[in-house]
Amino acid sequence: MPVHWSERRVVVTGMGVVAPLGNSLEEMWPRLVAGQCGVDRIRSFDASPFETQIAAEVKTFVPSGFPSPKDVRRADRYTQFAVSAGHQALLDSGLDLSRENLDEIGVFIGSGIGGLATTQEQHRIMMEKGPSRMSPFMIPMLILNMASGLFSMFYNLRGPNVAHCSACATSTHALGEAWRTIKMGDAQVMFAGGTEATIVALGIGGFCSMRAMSTRNAEPLRASRPFDKDRDGFVMGEGAGVFALEELDHARKRGARIYAELLGYGNSSDANHMTAPDPEGLGAARCMAMALRHAGLNPADIDYINAHGTSTPLGDIAETKAIKAVFGDHARKLVVSSTKGALGHMLGAAGAVELAVCIRAIEHQLVPPTINLDNPDPQCDLDYAPHKAREMKVNAIVNNSFGFGGHNASVIARKFLA
Repeated sequence: MPVHWSERRVVVTGMGVVAPLGNSLEEMWPRLVAGQCGVDRIRSFDASPFETQIAAEVKTFVPSGFPSPKDVRRADRYTQFAVSAGHQALLDSGLDLSRENLDEIGVFIGSGIGGLATTQEQHRIMMEKGPSRMSPFMIPMLILNMASGLFSMFYNLRGPNVAHCSACATSTHALGEAWRTIKMGDAQVMFAGGTEATIVALGIGGFCSMRAMSTRNAEPLRASRPFDKDRDGFVMGEGAGVFALEELDHARKRGARIYAELLGYGNSSDANHMTAPDPEGLGAARCMAMALRHAGLNPADIDYINAHGTSTPLGDIAETKAIKAVFGDHARKLVVSSTKGALGHMLGAAGAVELAVCIRAIEHQLVPPTINLDNPDPQCDLDYAPHKAREMKVNAIVNNSFGFGGHNASVIARKFLA
């Protein structure tokens, strides 16, 4: 008799990260828990004309996982990040693709914006040299589904393939929908996550015009300050996070190492404003409540929340209200932290990288700090683990991601229980 979807369990067997604090999870994690910060003056272009001149850039990056150097050149930086992180996740999972049914392995790698560097460069070429000089690879390089598409092509993965796009909630939606896909029996393994590379003049200029980013240019290490009363906007980051998610019996049969179990997923809309959150955090609260319901957990079962916590005046307050609404009295016992003080806001990649952080927290029983929380906002009055990593019991976590357009996504992971 076929297994009912509700009985299928989804586990994490591989993780890959490209981030401002390291080009792998192994590089990033110790720097993150040590309170280091990846924000600096922008080095990839002259940002002096812009009101914001700081960002959390990926440094010393060398793409991996591509069949040839030619394939690297034909991929935008956002795709290079994704394929590299996906390659790490594949190696980390120990999957031997020659022994797998590749019809049952899929890819959900999304991006909030896609190939912005390619868009900018090809527009320059058109204006300076004319349309005949534009690259025939312009469109394939800039469209935001190409990271998911190319990763599946490079490894001949023929299962479900979708590129989610929901702004800063992108990669958490990709992970949640991959969880759902495995639960429904439509795949045995999913590579899922998100990627972003928007630290280019066009991206910085666009967000500056919205007045969404911090202008603390003289103090880049102190610019991103979630839940602090002196926060003045987010700091842009870049990178990618990709997971190998696997149906439990499939993972057991091949003797896979299991990092954690993905238990629940929530998805809601604020239906409120193009860029501002619901001021009471109602959409975020519905999202977390749905994830708890899917996970079959009570609020008191959660030990740690990795907050969306972008360091924006409205967003941090709304998320705090949402946590209180869902968790009630237990909200005061939870530890909440935002790693965007250290990593910047990686937009469509943020949720996946932060889930990797959560799973490391479960492994090491250690929660990363919220750096730069010097003067707590009175309206943000939970325990945000300021300044220093905290040793504590971490059995079950919630990871939140909320995006422009009112998109909300939360996932719940727990220490694996055989």
